[in-house]
Amino acid sequence: MSLGIFLGFLLLGVIGMPIAFSLGFAALVALAFSDDGFAIIPLRMMAAVNSFPLMSIPFFILAGELMVKAGIVERLIELANAVVGRVRGGLAHVTLLSGAGLATVSGAAVSDASALSTILGPSLTKAYDKPFASAIIAAAGNLGPIIPPSGAMIVYAFMAGPSVSVGGMFMAGVVPGLIITAGFMLICTWYVTKRGYPATGVAFSFANVFAQLRRSIIIFMMPVVVIGGIVGGAFTATEGSAIAVVYALAVGFFVTRRLKVADLPGILLRSAITTAMVGALIAFASVVTHLLTVDLLPMKVAALVKSITTSPLGYMALVTVVLFVVGMFLESNAAYIMLVPLLHPIALSYGIDPLHFGFLFVLNLVIGMLTPPVGVVLFVVCSINKISMREIVVALWPFITLMYGVLFLCMLFPPIVTWLPRLLGYGAA
Repeated sequence: MSLGIFLGFLLLGVIGMPIAFSLGFAALVALAFSDDGFAIIPLRMMAAVNSFPLMSIPFFILAGELMVKAGIVERLIELANAVVGRVRGGLAHVTLLSGAGLATVSGAAVSDASALSTILGPSLTKAYDKPFASAIIAAAGNLGPIIPPSGAMIVYAFMAGPSVSVGGMFMAGVVPGLIITAGFMLICTWYVTKRGYPATGVAFSFANVFAQLRRSIIIFMMPVVVIGGIVGGAFTATEGSAIAVVYALAVGFFVTRRLKVADLPGILLRSAITTAMVGALIAFASVVTHLLTVDLLPMKVAALVKSITTSPLGYMALVTVVLFVVGMFLESNAAYIMLVPLLHPIALSYGIDPLHFGFLFVLNLVIGMLTPPVGVVLFVVCSINKISMREIVVALWPFITLMYGVLFLCMLFPPIVTWLPRLLGYGAA
């Protein structure tokens, strides 16, 4: 039955059916040849989506949409330009720092890449060649799911169960996210120095930096309030996401004054569409997960993996190879929903820290958003910047290589991931 589900899913996906419905139809066909009745489909789907923690996903999506529309990207760009705009490669550094700042309020790579492409794309293309400019935007946007709050980490924590907390996953991404951002900036410095691009941007001035900090402090207070409240135990991730929406509305209407009542229907519609896509994936995948469990697939996979390696490091390396392939062909949310219930329990059986494994899993699939042929961030940047995927991929490989370097560094040295969560009370299970 498990083989039939996977073959059916792949066949339907190849012919162009949306991933969520491919899962649903594959489960429907499998049920036709099983002892379970079709009535299990609505029961499993309702049980999967009827979850209080899962409500944080639409709220964070909505908060991100509101903050982008409220004009926070422009304020982040002005602040970054005041700090690093005049150094060599300054505009590239501004883009990367803006991406990191935007990640603290949105948690989604696609929306971040779209916003940065629209606002900074023309200026970057004038300052550098178009492939490199596009690669910078894609790399900056891809920081969204790594630096908290992260929608990907929420989905992972939900699918992994009680052994992984949302707050712990958020904190696991802080140090690696900063390392990746710094590494991206070094790549940009090397590239612009090699090509001899001149310095751009405004001259550094403490007065300008302080002025921009005053204008932006209200924006940076949002992740402090929301993430700090979640980590400190003042409220749950779901309650924190609702607070983020209220905060975003207040900033947009009363601080930047860029948000209008007329903007709300469009924002709500886009958030609803994204939420519906994730919800449908979770609902249909829950039926598939049930059928795979009945077929004892997790036990079979665990036995197979342990016959290959008894080393925790070997298992993580094996999962990395699997996710490298999966990330090139499968949308990331579908990968979380299908593979986390299968691979996470095996990681626990190896004695791997659940936060350590969870972050490596997320980072693997985040990198997959930059790799063809199904790199969603690539599609967004190529579409807005009018560039071919081949051109951007050639310029993007140094950034992808660095992310894999950080991935293996975190794999070999777990404290890079686990130090901050443990310091804040999120210990190993």
